[in-house]
Amino acid sequence: MEADCHGRPSVCSIHGMRDTTRWNYPSRPAIWCVVGICISGMSACEKESPPGPAARVSEATDAAKPAAGWVAMESIGPEKWLPIDGQEVSWDEGTRVMRIGMGTDLNGVRWTGSLPTVPYAVELEARRLSGSDFFCGLTFPVRDGTRSVSLIVGGWGGSLVGISSIDGLDASENPTGSQYQFEDQRWYRIRVEVAEERLQAWIDDRQVVDAHTEGQELSLRVGPIEDCAPFGLATWLTSAEVRGVKWRKLGE
Repeated sequence: MEADCHGRPSVCSIHGMRDTTRWNYPSRPAIWCVVGICISGMSACEKESPPGPAARVSEATDAAKPAAGWVAMESIGPEKWLPIDGQEVSWDEGTRVMRIGMGTDLNGVRWTGSLPTVPYAVELEARRLSGSDFFCGLTFPVRDGTRSVSLIVGGWGGSLVGISSIDGLDASENPTGSQYQFEDQRWYRIRVEVAEERLQAWIDDRQVVDAHTEGQELSLRVGPIEDCAPFGLATWLTSAEVRGVKWRKLGE
């Protein structure tokens, strides 16, 4: 954060207090001395340099750290995040950002570490770099963990949000589907809460899914996204970046 010369006591004000304490009627040379000190102090403040690249990387890293109670899903690697079909996925250790390159259709990763159990919440940030379809297909376990569904963010031309699949219907066909206008290069905060018979999702502060699923069949859409089960991330004909993936247990 840049220093604000006017938001703290300046060299001028400090020396001014000392001068009036010492002299009731300061002489003209003394006044010009104080003014000179003030100007020098202001110049030094104005010359403070802005944060460099290292500071910006630190800020990005801090943004990706989980808060208390959250479990971070560690960096990409064969023991944790496994790219599906060997497609292009990379990890930047400095900014802790995962980049999923544009595949021939679906591209993504599968989590191979320990899994959250119902009820739980998942949060992450994602942004679309290029392409026109979903930039975040978050696949996650539901109910007893033997089944998974996906939250699709930006599908069907770039604006569809919803759960795939409920009763065999994907996000474009079931009541969870809605439209949301996304911008390229902008980070969106995505949150999912999974209860035994309820699925909720938010994008930034807007709730986009609230589905009561008792008596309904929950499953993945048949196709390549099944490779992301039980927990994974995917894009479709789109390149994207993801950061800060984390989960935590919710109260019973």
